Amino acid sequence: MVSRVMKPHELHAAGHGQRVDARMHHMAFGDVSLNRLLYGAEVDIDPGALTDFFLVMMPLRGHALIDSQGERLESHPGEASVVSPHLETKMHWSADCDQLMVRIARPFMERVLAAQLGRELREPLQFSLGLRWQENPAWACLMRYLVDCVQQPLQLTEHKLVLGQIEQLVATSLLACQPHNYRETMPARRSTVLPRHVRRVQDYLQAHAHEPVRVEALADIAGVSLRSLYAGFKDFCGVSPMQYLRDLRLDRVRADLLAGNGAGNVAGVALRWGFAHLGRFSAEYKARFGEYPSQTLHR
Repeated sequence: MVSRVMKPHELHAAGHGQRVDARMHHMAFGDVSLNRLLYGAEVDIDPGALTDFFLVMMPLRGHALIDSQGERLESHPGEASVVSPHLETKMHWSADCDQLMVRIARPFMERVLAAQLGRELREPLQFSLGLRWQENPAWACLMRYLVDCVQQPLQLTEHKLVLGQIEQLVATSLLACQPHNYRETMPARRSTVLPRHVRRVQDYLQAHAHEPVRVEALADIAGVSLRSLYAGFKDFCGVSPMQYLRDLRLDRVRADLLAGNGAGNVAGVALRWGFAHLGRFSAEYKARFGEYPSQTLHR
């Protein structure tokens, strides 16, 4: 089961008489998945190089030893590990090791980084191995959000807008919060972007707000680097491109509610426009329009 979700690997119980009693939970968000895994025994794991994906492993209890291309990390509830796909890796998990894991497809992660750099990668992306994830507010908040999404009675796989936003959020958050070998070569921010580039993206978002949108694709449409696109939107719109899109989708939700297209169901309209966390959506809606979506629908 683990091999199907991750990759084929060797697994051995480390002590005599131990019985592996594994439990795994898995939820896919497109090119990203959230997993929880407990083997119930002390085990040695030899996956070799992960090859096709990055893996962030966050022990909730217990500990694990991670050997990645000669670097060793003792991972515990305060110290997560970030395994890069091109490095040979071995692991030893304690019997009580219970890990929350985020798997990110390598091609997707590399596309996001290339969009930020404005060029193709010249060498494999490699993250620092250790991540004190609970001390990083952005990453810890993101994990709580993903767990909350899993626990809601929603079929997220049916909502491509939501999946696209989650994929992008996970990849950009990891690049922002965890040191990696491209951090020092990120291009300097440009002071301005020509208004026509911003207008080109605005026109695209107006026409495609109902479709999945990735910010690196917007940079291609604008013909500038991702950093220049962000700078242009801040200079001319006061918000990031994805916040501009979020505000646009809130406007579309309001239009649907006022037109009676919600069929009495605010949640259905919110999901249609890519809002999966209904509590946060309701708060953002009220902040933008001065009333809750249910009040708009009632009117």
